[in-house]
Amino acid sequence: MAKKIILPILLSILLFTGFNPVLAQSDKVQIDFFYSAICPHCAKEEEFLKIFEDKYPEIEINRYEVFYNSANQKILKDFYSKYNVPEKEQGYVPITFTSNEYFVGFNDQVAKGLEECVEKCLGQNIVVSQKIKIPLLGEVDVSRTSLLLLTAVLGTLDGFNPCAMWVLVVLISLLLTLKSRKRILLVGGVFILAEGLLYYLFMAAWLNAFLALSFITAIRIIIGIFGIVFGIMRIRDFITWKPGVCKVTEGTKTEGKIMDRIKNLMKPATVPATVLGVIALAFGVNLVEFFCSAGFPVMYTKILTAQGIGVLQYYLYLLLYLFFYMIDDFIVFGVAFFTLSHFNFSDKYNKYSTLIAGLLILILGALLIFKPQILMFS
Repeated sequence: MAKKIILPILLSILLFTGFNPVLAQSDKVQIDFFYSAICPHCAKEEEFLKIFEDKYPEIEINRYEVFYNSANQKILKDFYSKYNVPEKEQGYVPITFTSNEYFVGFNDQVAKGLEECVEKCLGQNIVVSQKIKIPLLGEVDVSRTSLLLLTAVLGTLDGFNPCAMWVLVVLISLLLTLKSRKRILLVGGVFILAEGLLYYLFMAAWLNAFLALSFITAIRIIIGIFGIVFGIMRIRDFITWKPGVCKVTEGTKTEGKIMDRIKNLMKPATVPATVLGVIALAFGVNLVEFFCSAGFPVMYTKILTAQGIGVLQYYLYLLLYLFFYMIDDFIVFGVAFFTLSHFNFSDKYNKYSTLIAGLLILILGALLIFKPQILMFS
């Protein structure tokens, strides 16, 4: 038993052992941040800078509010002159000055540029940019291996829970009685595709919500508390474990409705009717999974928004997460299609993956609250 849980534990520990070099330079690097109290982009950069200060103790950020403070407006004019800021770029906030560069506005590119500039000022080479090609993701900087590992671990653990598995297992078991690979491919394949698409859209909705609210510190704290509570609930599920049971549907009308839909799919019907029935089933299952495993996509998408990456990369990381989330489905479906036999993961594996998931989500929730800089993998 110990061998089965040692590897997941080690992987979880590796998430937080990223490279964090000690700097030889003792002088503080000055960053001058000019903002308006009523500017949402300024608020978003302020949230970023708070995490940035924790990540780089060697920097010192000077903040100047320029909407209400006339004295700070004069200071800003001096910076315009010193840095030869073109007139067309003047008057906009936020604007941030480092020792040799300035940045107007705030977005992922500005965040990346600020960090690169600070690293140069500190005279360090934290990570040499080394890119490798990964299917689906394309070119990925190996400096973000911790984020890739987090994606793989959380996605896999998300997939291994009774609410996510029991419907597919029952569906495949009934399909096997028909002894028809064509029927297995149609019903099982459409179910997996529909379930995956709906789950992806569900995660994309969380991602966009957190991107829109990323400048609000309270959101991070709330999600951190949610992660801690969800982690404790998963640990409780491990302690009170019942083999193959989804506690959300156990003994409820929902379970009966889902079983009725599965049985209806076994009846002869036209292909369009079958496809629509499978999609409806997948939609119902996703609603169940929302209550069973919402902690995983919520925590992951919130952490993802803090990485300072491009918009396309956000969605590609969601796609990678989805791949790991559906690995167990692919295995169960593949074995059924090619061998016409039933396969299910052992109950002990599912039980202990629940424990690891609970511990990991609890740790991530605590880090979001107290040490969010650790979850910035750039």
